[in-house]
Amino acid sequence: FLPALREGVAVAVMPSYNLVNGRPAHLSPLINDVLRAAAPDELMVVSDAMAPGNLVDPQHYYDDHATAYAHALRAGIDSFTQDDDRAEATLAHLRDALDRGLITEEDLDRAATHILSVRVRLGEFDPEPLRRVDPDTVNSPAHQALARTAARRSIVLLKNDGILPLRDPRRIAVIGQLADTLMEDWYSGTLPYAITARAGLAERTETVFCEGVDRIALRTNEGYLTASADGTPMTITPAPGFGPVAESAAFDLFDWGGAWALRAVVNGRYVSEDENGHLTNDQPGPNGWEVRQTFRWQPDPNGTGVLQHIATGRYVAVGDNNTVTLTPDADSAAVFAIDTLRSGATEAAAIAATAEVAIVVAGDHPLVNGRETEDRTDLDLPAAQEKVLRAVRAANPATVLVLTSGYPFGIVWADEHIPAILWSAHGGQEYGRALADVLFGDADPTGRLTQTWYRSAAELPDLFDYDIIANDATYLYYLGSPLYPFGHGLSYTTFDYTDPEVHVTDDHVTVHVTVTNTGDRFGEEVVQCYTHQRVSRVKQPLRKLQGFARVALHPGESRRVRIDFPIHALAIWDVTRSRFVVEDAPRTVHLGRSAKDLRVCAPLNVPGEPIGPRPATRLHAADNDEYHGVVLCAAAKDRGDAVRATEPGAWIAFLDVDFTPAPKEAVICANTDQPGTLTLRIDNPISGPTVATADIPAATDHFDFTEVRIPVDSVTRRHDLYIVFEAAGTALAWIDLS
Repeated sequence: FLPALREGVAVAVMPSYNLVNGRPAHLSPLINDVLRAAAPDELMVVSDAMAPGNLVDPQHYYDDHATAYAHALRAGIDSFTQDDDRAEATLAHLRDALDRGLITEEDLDRAATHILSVRVRLGEFDPEPLRRVDPDTVNSPAHQALARTAARRSIVLLKNDGILPLRDPRRIAVIGQLADTLMEDWYSGTLPYAITARAGLAERTETVFCEGVDRIALRTNEGYLTASADGTPMTITPAPGFGPVAESAAFDLFDWGGAWALRAVVNGRYVSEDENGHLTNDQPGPNGWEVRQTFRWQPDPNGTGVLQHIATGRYVAVGDNNTVTLTPDADSAAVFAIDTLRSGATEAAAIAATAEVAIVVAGDHPLVNGRETEDRTDLDLPAAQEKVLRAVRAANPATVLVLTSGYPFGIVWADEHIPAILWSAHGGQEYGRALADVLFGDADPTGRLTQTWYRSAAELPDLFDYDIIANDATYLYYLGSPLYPFGHGLSYTTFDYTDPEVHVTDDHVTVHVTVTNTGDRFGEEVVQCYTHQRVSRVKQPLRKLQGFARVALHPGESRRVRIDFPIHALAIWDVTRSRFVVEDAPRTVHLGRSAKDLRVCAPLNVPGEPIGPRPATRLHAADNDEYHGVVLCAAAKDRGDAVRATEPGAWIAFLDVDFTPAPKEAVICANTDQPGTLTLRIDNPISGPTVATADIPAATDHFDFTEVRIPVDSVTRRHDLYIVFEAAGTALAWIDLS
């Protein structure tokens, strides 16, 4: 976040709900030590919703709210988002903290000043005529044109075997769960109008449409799950002995990847939970801060299964008088068989076969898949959507996949079999027209990926392992061949790069390169500039984006493109001195179309400083160079980090430690819930010579770190120091061998 704060383009940050190094993020010293240091007078820090209360329950970090709020305020939180618009409890907690001496009036003044500074700069206190917005400007033609431009520029062409741009097809089949809808999320506001993919394409040519969802009935031994036209509580209706299933028992099944939404055919409304715990079909779709219209199917070996309500974790069950309720007891859940009344894939294939081109619009639902409680276990396209895509491709080889989502998919099959693939996030009210502009070639696709698209989740680290360096993760360190690399995005034309030049001034690097449109169409290129440090004390990224520039070129046209970035963007975090350092090292500048499509390079020489050996004084455990089997944790309530072993034989390493003069003893600050041992070895954590052993006494409190003095065998000159944790649960804050 530092570049945005340093440049003043961001004026507020919001900590997250989770822990950082074992401490709630809202209490992290990083807020004041790092973020405010980057923008000392400009930054406002707001809490996430309900996070202040979480410090007491469920995180149990402090015993009472006054203490928790006081420490959050002192840690840098300026604004408390708690209890919706009811401020009384928050103000009471802060008054209590003030009365108890946990905070001072200066602490309150400082937070209020940060908030008022932003409000003044926003013009909130300006005279009314200066702040009034003419209603005619809202959703004006200029705004609509801007929305279309923004949506168009965000579309990324992932693959194209030549089918695009479309060559005036007489009929297009538009297919998929997202083909005729536009999604909003909690922060998007309300769309003033909606041009869907279907609507945008229909303005250009004849279209036929198919939602491509299965129509099903859910049958128990007692009868069918049944909806009503007026959305009253649902029931189980006895199955007819013969004949078709009644319309009231039919539901359209929307697969959002591990989450199902059911739309009642009888009234077009979605199944949800009402305030009395009954199921009703009265909602326009998944909605609300906590979505209550989704279910998880849990199949059994018999081909039947139960439905779990995702928001509550409870199960669909049959209650009194055949009403449908939710129960916490899985054994009491209703067991359903699924009767497929109409196959979405079969219907989609039939529609696709009638058109010259088939456009399948697939992806996610922001409200269903897009919140912090909904983690994915794979990168697959939702199974039902994948089935539709494959059926359409079999029926019509001229198939284009349009992905609309907030995250990548591992669409390996699609990449191998679908002629053209595009992606964008949910694009706002003009999305359909913007998509048509790109598909028909009115605009060159100019979006670029801001993430690496992996082939499968097997290429990713554990969900809770955030060490991208050790795991070779993200475009910075990934050694494999991604499905689509960071920065990827194709054009309808081709570009060539020549004559790179690099100039270094006192504090800036300027890179020039000539870009030529070598194709036969007008196009826009996004020139990307990466750097690589070839020698370093630490593991370096394979490439790191330092800047980019957009250039529009006619066929045969060339232009000299310039990209600037500050020298401090080359800095690394030096754990030996706990600060950023531009290392004295050779570097290379690479220029190209993506992190994996780099066309030209040039040497980069900037002034830097060497990183010498570590002194043996006060080595903080969290500042280790390498580790195995440890996690970061808090060394004290307010500040200070430590590492705790998660398994016997865990270790941390301090590389290139200078033991001059030779230490005679070591002071170790450690903690353990049962007696533990730390072993100090040099040069190897398993076979290296042992220079000291420390027995750590047990403590009842994880924050009760004890200082232990131990003798050290003779060790001189420079060595790698390994501290081995002989038992799980032992934590180390620091060691001093001076």
